[in-house]
Amino acid sequence: MKRFRLIEHTADVGLVAYGHSLAEAFANAAYGLFSIIAELKTVKETESRRLELDEDDAEALLFEWLNRLIYLFDVEMLLFKRFDIGDFDGRRLKAVCYGEKYDPSRHQLKTGVKSATYHMLKVDREKSQVRVIFDI
Repeated sequence: MKRFRLIEHTADVGLVAYGHSLAEAFANAAYGLFSIIAELKTVKETESRRLELDEDDAEALLFEWLNRLIYLFDVEMLLFKRFDIGDFDGRRLKAVCYGEKYDPSRHQLKTGVKSATYHMLKVDREKSQVRVIFDI
């Protein structure tokens, strides 16, 4: 199964992420986010971060999940490539994210992502897929 596909959007970039479950779609959206930011082939899994989020609905959870990951990249320069989502019910998420700090000698940055947006944001529980537009 394909993890995600990029979608065209005026002056921004978006993606649709798929999964066998909604949790897997959230993980694949995160992977898609970091594949927009950097070339992930050279990223090693030497560091991890635990994240716990609790929101009112699945759309807010997706929005906060992706923006928390962008924050960790912006503040700690962490590039993630694997996302193990454990506790997930569509409103609550517990995950361990694996990657490493950005190293300009080994990592190629591609596109700066400012934030996930609510514009066209969609969580489809029946198809286990999500759509998000990023402000770049």
